[in-house]
Amino acid sequence: MNAILIKLFATALTLSQVTTRPDAIRTQFDPAKDGPEVVQLLRDGCAHMRKAFDIEDINLDDLISTAMEDPKAVAGESKLLHGLDIGELNTSYKQFCKGENPANSPFVARDVIEFYNKAVTDLPDANALKTLRLPGATTILDGRGNRFSETFEPNGRRVAVPIGEIPPLVQKAFIAAEDKRFLTHHGIDERGVIRAFIGNLASPGRPQGGSTITQQVVKNLSVGDDVTYERKIREMIVAARAERVMTKPEILGLYLNGIYLGRGAYGVEMASRSYFGKSVRDLNVAEAALLGGMPKGPNFYNPDRYPERARERRAYVLTRMKEEGTITEAEMNTALAAPLGLAPLERLRQDAGFHFVDHLTREARTLAGLDSLTAGAYTVRSTLNAGLQEATEGILQESLSRYEASTGRARYEGPEANLADAVRRIEAAAPAPEPAPAPPPEPAPKGKKGHKQPKVAKPAGLKPAGPKPAWQRALETARLPLYDVHWPAAIVLSTGGSAGVRVGLADGRVASLNPGAARGRLSPYDVVRVKLWDGKGVPRADLRVRPQVQGAVLVMENRTGRILAMAGGFSYPLSQLNRVTQSVRQPGSTLKPLTYLAALNAGLQPNTLVMDARVTLPPIGGVGDSWSPKNYEGGGSGPTTLRRGLEHSKNLVTAQLLRGGIAEKAPASLQKVCDIALEAQLYAECERYYPFVLGAQPVRMIDLAAFYAAVANEGERPSPYGLESVTQGDKVLYQHADRPLARIGSADRVAFYQLKSILQGVTQRGTAAALARFSPFVAGKTGTSEDENDAWFSGFTNEISIVVWVGYDNADGKRRTLGRGQTGGHLGVPIFAQVLQAAWANGVPKTPLTGPSPEAKGLIADAPIDLRSGQRVAGGGFMEHFRLSVDGRLAETRFKLVPQEQIYAMRPDSEQDGDEQDGLPGENPGRMPDEAPDSDRYDPFGGLFGRPDPQPYARRAQPVPAPEPYWPGARSRSPFGDDDEVVRRPRRRDPDYPFGEDPNY
Repeated sequence: MNAILIKLFATALTLSQVTTRPDAIRTQFDPAKDGPEVVQLLRDGCAHMRKAFDIEDINLDDLISTAMEDPKAVAGESKLLHGLDIGELNTSYKQFCKGENPANSPFVARDVIEFYNKAVTDLPDANALKTLRLPGATTILDGRGNRFSETFEPNGRRVAVPIGEIPPLVQKAFIAAEDKRFLTHHGIDERGVIRAFIGNLASPGRPQGGSTITQQVVKNLSVGDDVTYERKIREMIVAARAERVMTKPEILGLYLNGIYLGRGAYGVEMASRSYFGKSVRDLNVAEAALLGGMPKGPNFYNPDRYPERARERRAYVLTRMKEEGTITEAEMNTALAAPLGLAPLERLRQDAGFHFVDHLTREARTLAGLDSLTAGAYTVRSTLNAGLQEATEGILQESLSRYEASTGRARYEGPEANLADAVRRIEAAAPAPEPAPAPPPEPAPKGKKGHKQPKVAKPAGLKPAGPKPAWQRALETARLPLYDVHWPAAIVLSTGGSAGVRVGLADGRVASLNPGAARGRLSPYDVVRVKLWDGKGVPRADLRVRPQVQGAVLVMENRTGRILAMAGGFSYPLSQLNRVTQSVRQPGSTLKPLTYLAALNAGLQPNTLVMDARVTLPPIGGVGDSWSPKNYEGGGSGPTTLRRGLEHSKNLVTAQLLRGGIAEKAPASLQKVCDIALEAQLYAECERYYPFVLGAQPVRMIDLAAFYAAVANEGERPSPYGLESVTQGDKVLYQHADRPLARIGSADRVAFYQLKSILQGVTQRGTAAALARFSPFVAGKTGTSEDENDAWFSGFTNEISIVVWVGYDNADGKRRTLGRGQTGGHLGVPIFAQVLQAAWANGVPKTPLTGPSPEAKGLIADAPIDLRSGQRVAGGGFMEHFRLSVDGRLAETRFKLVPQEQIYAMRPDSEQDGDEQDGLPGENPGRMPDEAPDSDRYDPFGGLFGRPDPQPYARRAQPVPAPEPYWPGARSRSPFGDDDEVVRRPRRRDPDYPFGEDPNY
């Protein structure tokens, strides 16, 4: 039996059942026994069809004969029945519709039954439609209440509304246009099916549909939209069953909320807002008719591109509405004359914050109890600062790319796209008045014939107004995979020669390109990302290559925990992993403040002397190995103050604090540090091993940010969050509740304030001295993990905390170093500086760091000290913040860990220099700008060694250049003067300096 004839008979068998016995539709027949029953069903179905057409006084025989006798219908343009013998089809029609029993019948019941049985296997349950909740488009607002983005599932940009809220006028417009017998049929309109079949057979061209509204609902929401006989069979059966379990209003409601209507809108409410800027409740007759005509072909009748087609389709719907008595003739004429009245086409294009929106989805599930933000049409109010978010992502992307380029690690792996085919199609469809674009010549000096200098008001390189070249139109409409990368996309117009490499921009400008790592590998119409700059009135561009290195940035309010910006990686399309919340990395020295906090809480003062010398700590509980940490270059620098130990991130000083600085025994000291870490919710469980204090246990960035915010708040820890509220219509589903901040009771306010002051010193003269010009406003700590695998900076102002991480992903189980000298001070600080300024530019207040709270102020006394030795001086020194003892006196702990006699015995005769590096191996503060000049013969002990008491040295902050990122190899010396100095000036040494350190200047 012919394959097409088998499919036609299986479809006819389905139609016969749903029209003659919808209550008893069989979905399985026995191929060996049920042949006679199938024959009878086909005959019953044909008889039913003939009666249906008799109602409209239509001669079905004549219609079919006309179609059968037209050879063009089958062998001509139509492809519907190619390969089918028209004689067999006509014979079959006579057999089942006219009661004949031809000897040459092509019908084989077994073949039809087997095809039918297979087609209806595992039919969807029609009852599922009754309880189906359509996905919706959720609008996400930023912290100011402005629309930031939409989130929805594919084919789900809709706002579902109850059928009772859709005006009858709109309902009847769709019924008149799509299914005039909707209210009377039982899911299948047999007359419509036969009309469509015969019409498509006899009139090749744009195919006619025969589906009812019920069938369209089933196709769109249940069985799928495959263009196959199998789908049509399944669709008819489920539609017939749906009519038995659902009411007509329920079916119509699913249809009107589910149908695609163009402009990216699903459902009448979203379409009404998109086309007319108002709710479906407010549509007039003309607007209702325009929407009612769209399901037949949203693209074909697109009113933006084909307004005349849209008017013709609207006129048809208006005529049908008038025939059905829905509107009067006067209303019809008024609507026919009305303009289309379209609102401007506005696309809310999200190009930033994709990791943050993912985070909102998780918070909506855990906090608001929503399965998904796309389960319905919600309005979500977030904490996001949209301007800061975009700036943060741009800063991170540029910084990561420049790091790899400057270290020779950049690898060009091909263009983001190539638009050669698109350019050719555009040129073929609408030839431009000029040939394919050639690069414009370099601007000639003013006065040379044929060239003029560009006007000031026009961007350099912009061509005069006129038809856009094909390359520009192709670039404007291209959908690029890296949709959240903030470098402009450019299309390669020439790859060399006398003009060099030239690229075109979406605004029509043409720029010369420095191809960098892609030199010699670019092809015409490649799309690449570029960094633009002005080359003396001529646009210039540097190629930007997608880096392999990753990074993340978080900006959070200290007092509330509101997340203002979150960059979870270089680009969301490349990796959906949010490195702020979903990954853990070793924090390195950014965790050292925990140990210093415990020491300050135990009573040590910032000027307490600690030995920066080798130390070995015994195994915990006698199990395992002892621990002997090292500074970056191995050596120590003798006695140093607790303040300077953290400002310059001394590993050995941090380890020495465990030996009597916090508790009597090192294991007990470690336990106290762990207690603070657990209470601060940095970890759910603390690894009780000594390297923990140097940041060996991985941590989440978001938890680290909350801890630094707690330091800014003197121990009050916020809970980070991004979700303010969720509403659906007028109903509030979730509202973030303001709760008091959680107090970290393992340390008091005095210890937290002293730590805050020391961290401010890190930015004044320590490993983050690149931030010296911002130090009145910021405090923080650099961090670098072992072998420079991770580079961090965590810092805060009064208002916000910012955490920056740079490193390579290690999903393959291999850790990859950033390279020797690529430290937190070198990579994290420049990013922090730029994000900080972006925060100030986007509404975050810029205020000097506050002093102690009233609760702490009464327990603190300020006294001047010599910054190096920690010795108190009469005046003019560094103003240190001391804890008062219970009797109100300033507690003196300077020699608690290093006896004064030991200091006398340590007059150095070596040139040991161990104050060079920070953190786990990898952090290098370089020179220390607070050291005194040798000519002063400065004695930090105030004459204890027989020299007169000098004037204490008071460091003055030196101006620091604007925080453009510095990368190794970019110049001979870091502009920041921090731990990444490439070329150091010669150093002079004072042999009588008692700490073993070498003052330099």
